[in-house]
Amino acid sequence: MQDLPGYWDPLPHVDAVFAELPERDLRPTPEHVFCGMWEERNWRNVPGPFYGAMTDNCWVGRDSAPRHILYGDDIEYESEFLYRQPKNGAELRDVLAGMRDDPWSGWARDGDTYWTPALVRAWWHDRARLREWIERKHREWTSGGHSDNAPEAAAGLNDYLHYIDTGLAHDLRCYIAFLETGHAPAAGEPLPAL
Repeated sequence: MQDLPGYWDPLPHVDAVFAELPERDLRPTPEHVFCGMWEERNWRNVPGPFYGAMTDNCWVGRDSAPRHILYGDDIEYESEFLYRQPKNGAELRDVLAGMRDDPWSGWARDGDTYWTPALVRAWWHDRARLREWIERKHREWTSGGHSDNAPEAAAGLNDYLHYIDTGLAHDLRCYIAFLETGHAPAAGEPLPAL
């Protein structure tokens, strides 16, 4: 098996990448976008620095970041959440553009402050709940009678499920190493257990 890329810390790049986005009147700076609170985060967010909390249900995030943002909640209100953390500048640009479109400014970038290795492992060990939700939501969104965006979002659910089955465990092990040491693991460095 080929070596998978390690962890990339997006936070030092947020301001510079955000400044490259086309100008907007609303939410013109990161401070206007990242008003979400940890206590309100959607449990479906993958561990990492970014997460969706009390975001709007406009279904706009996937317009910019279809490989990162999805919709769903435990009630009929389909708030946005992040199912894949960005791994490079181009992905960060997409994610920030998608987050900036949330009119409630319910995204956050302080996940590193709250996630611990134990919490990441607990989130991973609860993935059967996540898989159940993805499969149920996929059936719902492909049964018709929903938003015109539902079929496209259902494709995103398939992508999330594939990510859970393929690269997410590796990415979480790299993130745990980052949380434990404060830096990304070097190529070939042993990764902590998940």
